[in-house]
Amino acid sequence: MKTRNLSIIAGVSYLIIFFAAIFANFFMLESILNDPVGAIQENHMIVRFGILAFIITVVFDVVVAWALYEIYKNHVLSSLSTLFRMMHAAIMGVAIFALPAALVATTSEAILHQVDIFNIIWLIGLFFFGIHLILLGRIIGKPKLIALFLVIAGIMYMIDTAAHFLLPNYENYSSIFLALVAIPSIVGEMSFSIWLLVKGGKAQL
Repeated sequence: MKTRNLSIIAGVSYLIIFFAAIFANFFMLESILNDPVGAIQENHMIVRFGILAFIITVVFDVVVAWALYEIYKNHVLSSLSTLFRMMHAAIMGVAIFALPAALVATTSEAILHQVDIFNIIWLIGLFFFGIHLILLGRIIGKPKLIALFLVIAGIMYMIDTAAHFLLPNYENYSSIFLALVAIPSIVGEMSFSIWLLVKGGKAQL
């Protein structure tokens, strides 16, 4: 398959991941955290679609991993980068198993417990995803600014995961860590996805 086609596949898959993850996080998970019992009993379809959205992110994470490997397979770090992204996808897939159990829970404590299980497993996966982004930044090289943001985002993912487990008062700094992760991640990954769609692979045509 041509590099240009692979770049388009990776770029489109990235966008699907973004929109699916936004829905799953900010519509589904936030609704559960704000009103656990109400979300499950009165808005359970949002929860069900949110679970599906998370599954979709895992599917297209694998597609992105494959496409990026094919594009950059001649780079010495490409295989390692792909493995770390696949580890993230696999761990994320395991984390999703905790969410359907929330649908049959009847108390806020039980529902939030399942969400906590999901978040803890997902956090571990994001540590490996951070390594992938660091390696990916080194692999693509150019555009340099995008590569830099990918590396910074990867470092922030790893720091945030470590902070969750190392800081007993993490919640006091959660908004700061969220910003430190979200800003370079959104800028770096969104810019990279757009670059893949607009310019990726054209030099090889």
